[in-house]
Amino acid sequence: MASKIKETYVCAECGAKSPLWRGQCLVCKAWNSLELVAAPVEGARKRPIGSLGSVKAMPLAHVEDHGHEPFGTGLEALDRVLGRGLVPGSALLMGGEPGIGKSTLMLQICDSLCRFAKVLYVSGEESERQIKLRAERLGVRSESLYLLAETSLENILESVHELKPDVLIVDSIQTMFDEEIGSAPGSVSQVRESTNAVSYTHLRAHET
Repeated sequence: MASKIKETYVCAECGAKSPLWRGQCLVCKAWNSLELVAAPVEGARKRPIGSLGSVKAMPLAHVEDHGHEPFGTGLEALDRVLGRGLVPGSALLMGGEPGIGKSTLMLQICDSLCRFAKVLYVSGEESERQIKLRAERLGVRSESLYLLAETSLENILESVHELKPDVLIVDSIQTMFDEEIGSAPGSVSQVRESTNAVSYTHLRAHET
């Protein structure tokens, strides 16, 4: 039986949903920000129960967990917050008000990670020269740290595919821009798609 499709409109600025198109979002008051999204109706099944065959639940004790031990960032306080450090294959979002030192903290983390890993630092807010000047003030001079000043998602993904970094830092994800999405950088749809694309490409780069 074919799945039923329900159409709804999602605000590209705040993510609010509406069953009907409106010129202005009722939540954030942005104009012309509603985008049409089609999704299966809640409760509708795409396939009959039991049609998946070999997909079965697994006991917790039988789940293998090799290669996912956390590794330290070099900052004791941050490792404590993260639960012993970063986990391979994971994605971490660091948020905070502008100017509180997020970029400086990222470079300090790079200094520690570059001792055993190749790190790609992507900046959509500063040039390579500006980043280097800050790095010099912090004493960060590792040959394993690569810089890329870029906001085009396509160019970033290409660099990730070619370099295959062990750690990827994007500063910040709100500046990334996918040309195939019509909304502005920083919108809900841009942030969501950019995050998914960057995470997927980074993981796939180590599988090929």
